[in-house]
Amino acid sequence: MNFGLTGVAGYIAPRHLQAIKETGNNLVACLDPHDSVGLLDRYFSNTAYFRETERFDRHIEMLRHQGHDDRVDYISICSPNHLHDAHIRMALRAQADAICEKPLVLNPWNLDALEEMEKEYQKRVYSILQLRVHPSLVELKKQIQSQNMNTRRDVRITYITSRGPWYHYSWKGDLQKSGGVATNIGIHFFDLVMWLFGGAVRSELHLSESSRAAGFIELKDANVTWYLSVDRADLPEEAIAKNRSTYRSITVDGKEIEFTDGFTDLHTVLYKKILEGTGFGISETRPSIEVAYGIRTQSVVKNTEMVHPFVLNMEKD
Repeated sequence: MNFGLTGVAGYIAPRHLQAIKETGNNLVACLDPHDSVGLLDRYFSNTAYFRETERFDRHIEMLRHQGHDDRVDYISICSPNHLHDAHIRMALRAQADAICEKPLVLNPWNLDALEEMEKEYQKRVYSILQLRVHPSLVELKKQIQSQNMNTRRDVRITYITSRGPWYHYSWKGDLQKSGGVATNIGIHFFDLVMWLFGGAVRSELHLSESSRAAGFIELKDANVTWYLSVDRADLPEEAIAKNRSTYRSITVDGKEIEFTDGFTDLHTVLYKKILEGTGFGISETRPSIEVAYGIRTQSVVKNTEMVHPFVLNMEKD
């Protein structure tokens, strides 16, 4: 299959390049306004590179008109969050399936329009939801399904990934472009807990800052407290002692879920599913996008019952 890719100079692009290569396919064209794209030689040395969206789009169209062997079958989208919707639309109009990093879009209503375009062009939009194929989490889902379905779980998510001042000056620090911390770094976790414990009933926001956010989500079968941060000062002592810049923890009824390892080839696993026609589409990604949008538009409330301990500690300080 022939692939195109947008956002090739970005952080996540190498995982897509590796997945395209490891599944035996070819990258024929890529796009990024930043020209630090020398990593292409490690994967695909003959790829056409464009800095302007218009030229990339025109090239994809030219390949489509040249015939079946040259046309682009998939466009992988690794561009900033606010561009995902436009780049997915570009892929569908070019008669290519879209493979898009999280979040698929920032606003739930954009999904409705994309579903209509899927029907119009007879193409698919796939989302990268790699936690759903992580071996430890797949096993956890099997365990949950085999147990008493009437049991309500208490889930706690803590994710701190240190970022320097650059974060806030880049598109990631712009609420209108990234969706904020809860959307940019939290949406995978929101998708995960709803995949495990059912859809959202209600949500509360307990903390909302440019560097951190926290809240509570009542799911069908679980109560979830969550805390997300890009501030190094939030790292717990155990992470600092091990000289780690990231702390990731999910507990279910007080029991830690271990999934630190096993991330290296998850994009390749997803690409294989997509090429088989069994990847995750718009319907699977919709619940987490609705929850993230709700969080982004909520007002902060005070609640002393279902609050993440990190928030309580901040209030004590």
